[in-house]
Amino acid sequence: RRGGSETATARRFRDGDGEGDMDGEIPNIKKWIVLYPVYINSKKTIAEGRRISTSKACENPTCAEIGDCCSHLKLPFAIEIDKAYPRDFMQRGRVRVLLKKEDGTLCNPAISSRKQLMIHVAELVPRHPGRTKKQEPAASTSGSGTAPSKSGKGGKKKR
Repeated sequence: RRGGSETATARRFRDGDGEGDMDGEIPNIKKWIVLYPVYINSKKTIAEGRRISTSKACENPTCAEIGDCCSHLKLPFAIEIDKAYPRDFMQRGRVRVLLKKEDGTLCNPAISSRKQLMIHVAELVPRHPGRTKKQEPAASTSGSGTAPSKSGKGGKKKR
């Protein structure tokens, strides 16, 4: 859809301190930088869209996790759920982040570039509360029992 107004479900905007808007004014989100989850996904190659090294990247981040990390870093952000990554249109969602205010001052002095933002967010995503709760039950079930092995002959059958 080109032009027109955004739906309420398509875009969620939050200020860095967790409030709905910045001093009652509507920000110009189009000027904010775009952060796709693929940029910090350690499972992707550089050709598939990863922008930071695998040692610094995290495994399969979501838009919600990236948004929570931005709010932790006190950066205003907007989650755009309906937007797709151009190289892989099945990857839905992106996050727009405000690094510099209109007067040119940084929102967070520790983060001055896109790359620094990606590295900081990738460090925070594995420690996300939703992620740590998901991994605990999976680790306990796989460690307690061994998977039954399939017995029988494999390969081609002789005629």
